[in-house]
Amino acid sequence: MKRICALLFVSMLMLSCSSKSGAGTPKENPGAENQVVQVGIGIGQQAPELVFESPDGETIALSSLRGKMVLIDFWAAWCGPCRAENPNLVKTYRKFKEKEFTGGSGFTVYGISLDRRKEDWVGAIQKDGLEWKNHVSDLKGWQSVAAAMYHVQMIPMNFLIDGNGIIVGKYLRGESLDVMLTGLLK
Repeated sequence: MKRICALLFVSMLMLSCSSKSGAGTPKENPGAENQVVQVGIGIGQQAPELVFESPDGETIALSSLRGKMVLIDFWAAWCGPCRAENPNLVKTYRKFKEKEFTGGSGFTVYGISLDRRKEDWVGAIQKDGLEWKNHVSDLKGWQSVAAAMYHVQMIPMNFLIDGNGIIVGKYLRGESLDVMLTGLLK
């Protein structure tokens, strides 16, 4: 019961803070004239901001990756399907990391771990050879603030955003991610 109350409190606090910062309200898309973009988790919406710590304690904001195509990837070391997908994701990262897209320059991954133990999370990053630098977690497992914000109910789960932070794809695994990125190339 205490966990549920704490999660509700954090969620309400985040909603309160996000409404003060303009999240959830229409925003201008810097790349489009007179187009208003709603913050949300649907295709065509502005991806909600995420700011979490890396294994080294560095704070990494999703918005710091603006200008690139970014896959927001929810996963965990204990998740068999996630670990099975990681080799595909590494291959895709290597193939597209320096490509030019209509909506961004380069491709990277913002990996959000739903682990609770840092050593499990870091061990999986190393063992699976996850080369990108943007690994984050609040180490709260399914009570992760990021998972709540993005309504994640299963993993692996992901969202592809363009260089302006607009969601252009969801649920992309294996070949479907490659096909989507290929279709967005300049």
